[in-house]
Amino acid sequence: MYFKATYRYNPKTNKSDWYYRLVESYRNNLDEVRQRTLLSIGFLNELSGDQIDLVQKGIKDRISGQTYLFDDSLVNVHVEQLYQRLVKEKKIDTLQDPNKDFETIDMNTLKNKHIREVGSEWLSLQVLKQLGVDVFLKDRGWSEENISLALSHIVSRAVYPASELKTVRFMEENSAICELTGYDVKKLTKDNLYQISKKLFNEKEGLESYLSKTTNELFDLQDRIILYDLTNTYFEGEKRNSKLARYGRSKEKRSDCPLVVLALVVNIEGFVKYSSIYQGNMADSKTLGDMIDRLRLATSSCDSRAIVVIDAGIATEDNLLLIQSKGYDYVCVSRSNLKKYKQVVTSPTIRVKDKKDRYIELARLQAENDSEYFLKVTSPTKKLKEVAMKSQFQQRFEDGLERIVQSLSKKSGVKRYDKVCERIGRLKQKYPSIHRIYKIDIQKDEKEICSSINWEQIPRIASQKQEECGIYFLRSNLKESDEKLIWTIYNSIRNIESSFRTLKTDLDLRPVFHKSDEATQAHLHLGLLAYWVVNTVRFQLKKQKINSEWREIVRIMNTQKCVTTTALNNKEQWVSVRRCSEPEEKAKQIYDLLNLKYAPFIRKKSVVPKLTPEKIKIPESQAFIT
Repeated sequence: MYFKATYRYNPKTNKSDWYYRLVESYRNNLDEVRQRTLLSIGFLNELSGDQIDLVQKGIKDRISGQTYLFDDSLVNVHVEQLYQRLVKEKKIDTLQDPNKDFETIDMNTLKNKHIREVGSEWLSLQVLKQLGVDVFLKDRGWSEENISLALSHIVSRAVYPASELKTVRFMEENSAICELTGYDVKKLTKDNLYQISKKLFNEKEGLESYLSKTTNELFDLQDRIILYDLTNTYFEGEKRNSKLARYGRSKEKRSDCPLVVLALVVNIEGFVKYSSIYQGNMADSKTLGDMIDRLRLATSSCDSRAIVVIDAGIATEDNLLLIQSKGYDYVCVSRSNLKKYKQVVTSPTIRVKDKKDRYIELARLQAENDSEYFLKVTSPTKKLKEVAMKSQFQQRFEDGLERIVQSLSKKSGVKRYDKVCERIGRLKQKYPSIHRIYKIDIQKDEKEICSSINWEQIPRIASQKQEECGIYFLRSNLKESDEKLIWTIYNSIRNIESSFRTLKTDLDLRPVFHKSDEATQAHLHLGLLAYWVVNTVRFQLKKQKINSEWREIVRIMNTQKCVTTTALNNKEQWVSVRRCSEPEEKAKQIYDLLNLKYAPFIRKKSVVPKLTPEKIKIPESQAFIT
């Protein structure tokens, strides 16, 4: 680094003078010496030639951190001013910060490798530790290695739900989860994942109770409202020797496959209180009795009277009596429409909005059974939808009748009276809510051959069905309540529907490929443990008005990577640095809202000598003959 002067005109003195620039020499990629200007200093008429030499030396000493003070104060002032300009304009790297670590490296040897996803994994792992899963397993006598593997598997299920074989590849080649948990990735096999899933399932009762109480304490929840519902998922395969797999009514329209039923008890915030697994042909209304005693005694320390919210499929008279006998209140949809009722005069019809800002009318009713609370819910939007569906079903029903009529005139068509009745019966079975509004007249001759079929709508029944569209009734044993409260309580059933949607879609709970019942139960339980992570994150974000789906959160967090950078320094040593990338703004926002750390570590550095390749010795028998 030195001064370079050129002779040019000075406007202040109106004569030519020496103009100074601070330059440095460097070699380009062709190994040619070049100069570049660091600072344009200007005319230094106030300094003598010796003073300019001292300023040049002082700047070099200042940059290297050596003492540069001279007896000449004017020289010292120029040195400090020029040094501060170099720092401010970022022309040099200062060596004054002891926390800085400088290496002179060959840029041509710079490489990035071992790139792994770390954002979603680090987020999920911190949440698992926030829930205390590692503490619970340690108290149960688990080894550190098994705890690390269990945490790795739960996190992987949350961020990359797949089979055990695919999960192994993901953890080895794409994810930094084993690096975060400390599990030796070289020991990872699909059999290890199968075994740890089964081991986790053996802790199901205690773990669910522990997590339930932990979330209540973390987020100050009271479990005042309890939601109960069930769903089913289907198997791929025959499952011949399974005690769980049964054919039944599939909620995914896969009744061609054997099913297994998953029942959940959740609170209004979406946290699981208890879960159970049933045979695939278990009816909705028959499962509540098995779980009602465990609703809150085993999962919550709250002593207040809970409200059980259930859908119409479970709300049989026996189940409602069972809920009351156990000391709970209930809110449900009435399984049958009320026939004899009148609106309570003191409770006028009120209007509320649903989640999509659509108006709904609520009216309190006085029915024959005064011991219960009934609420009539009228939804104009639901009415439009049901009217459109009924119109479509009526058209299909009439088209079916028309095809039967056309068959009467065909040469090989169905004409016998009993066979025609069978076809009409099957059509009625297909449209049970529609055929009641039709009167069908079948004409036949003495040979039991149908000659014609006529039909018409029954005006009274058709009008009644039209009026019932968009109306349903809520039923409760709550006393001295109000319409908005009952509606709000029942509307919370959407939370458990959201839980099932997250389990099936985001956490890939369907279909089930496992052959044994033990592996199936472990698979479903692992999905529920991953759901604890998902719901804990989303619950806290929803309180901050962020309602993103879990897949969107994973996508945002996956922008953060873990990278190893290597380069050869001037001492012929390989410098290796492993760092986590700085999270993007959206990822930072999620970390901040959850009060979590940005990264598991700042930097890991190692310096090793450059390896000299050994000479390959060629046996004399393989040497070339010249």
